[in-house]
Amino acid sequence: MTTSHAQRSQPEAREDAAPTRLERENAQLRQAVDSHATVDQAIGVLVAVHRLAPTAGFEVLREVSQHANVKLHAVAETVIDWALGDPLPPPVGRQLDAAVRRRLRTQGDTGESG
Repeated sequence: MTTSHAQRSQPEAREDAAPTRLERENAQLRQAVDSHATVDQAIGVLVAVHRLAPTAGFEVLREVSQHANVKLHAVAETVIDWALGDPLPPPVGRQLDAAVRRRLRTQGDTGESG
């Protein structure tokens, strides 16, 4: 019984695809870590500037992302840029102000502090 060329090349094709797949996964993981770090920095800005609890800072970012229809990591980058002196884009600025006010009211009601 003979083995066709296609059958013999399948393991080779899988072996060739493995490094590519691993490189792609590695790039995705690096991007996720970078995005997470950016979100953490933006939470730190909100904690420092608005005296929010860290969990409230994350909720503010999440709300702004949803209401302004902007990805979370992009909102986080905008908040960091704002802390460095750049203006906030109007839709993000409006949503950020509203979300911070809501969280500060909630924090005040629960006695929660940062």
